[in-house]
Amino acid sequence: MIIDAHAHLLPKDYPSDAPECFPHMEAVEGSTDRLLEFGAMSFRAKDVFFEAERRIEAQDASGVDAEVVSPMPPLLRYDLPAADGLSLARHVNEFAAELASHNPERLIALGMVPMQDPDAATAELAAMKDAGLAGVEIASNILGSSIGDEKFLPFFQEAERLGLSVFVHAMPSPMDRLPKSAMGTYVVGIEGMFAAASMILGGTALACPDLRISFSHAAGGLAMMLPRANYFWGGSWNEEPKDLARAVMPDDGPSPLELARRFYYDSMVFDRRTIRYLIDLLGADRLLVGSDFPAMLREEPAAKTLRSMELPDDDWQDIAWRNALRWLGRPEHA
Repeated sequence: MIIDAHAHLLPKDYPSDAPECFPHMEAVEGSTDRLLEFGAMSFRAKDVFFEAERRIEAQDASGVDAEVVSPMPPLLRYDLPAADGLSLARHVNEFAAELASHNPERLIALGMVPMQDPDAATAELAAMKDAGLAGVEIASNILGSSIGDEKFLPFFQEAERLGLSVFVHAMPSPMDRLPKSAMGTYVVGIEGMFAAASMILGGTALACPDLRISFSHAAGGLAMMLPRANYFWGGSWNEEPKDLARAVMPDDGPSPLELARRFYYDSMVFDRRTIRYLIDLLGADRLLVGSDFPAMLREEPAAKTLRSMELPDDDWQDIAWRNALRWLGRPEHA
């Protein structure tokens, strides 16, 4: 069994009376595709983004048993006026719930909220749960603010209280230090690391011990930085007992590694050597299958690299599907 915990959807249409700032989805002549126009972005979307039957066919073709589908990240437009952002989120969430209703066992939907207004975002979570959504997708930063900023703590506390899963999708932020060509590669990795590190350093991970949160693409460079953070925290190499005489920033609380092991990470990191490191450092019980489908092509079959690694059966079963059910707060059954 395989659950793809990182896949995306797009609503097929948007209301004709929607605010000017809403996306537009136009038919493509002679095709089942649709053209998404959203600000400066123009994207040709295949029907698998919005047609439930096509998604199931695509799952069957690549050996996937279920998908966790979340909004395409460009829909997370936190620069919109808060009221418009809430209206857009509600429209996307209604579509996501409707898409999943076609086959709830195989399509598990996440929604979105206007994080530019933390109070409105927090208040919307209960309605999302009532609509049958399994959780919420957020971007790795909100208008330049880290998700671990204290102003977002009530949002995460409410998600924890409601038992909703959170998926943090790394979103590139323009920067002067790297060229635009790095936005989808290095900058995504930097953003993922910033987001997860801010949850540790800002205190949210400690304050929300039962929060079920996952990070796209294994939170970028986080895993490489954690041993250094652990050394600063406790003064030891190789996660050995504390040596406070060497600690640069000693702390009596849980170590950075302990806190990082409360998170989940999708294993779409493009190299089995990186996956082996993630398993060794964070644990096979922390990793998920992810594909970014259909924005990116899946491996054929899905999780081909993971399948090739000859993992112990328990590790394989954890990564392939059990961890996804744990992250979603669902009973573990094959």
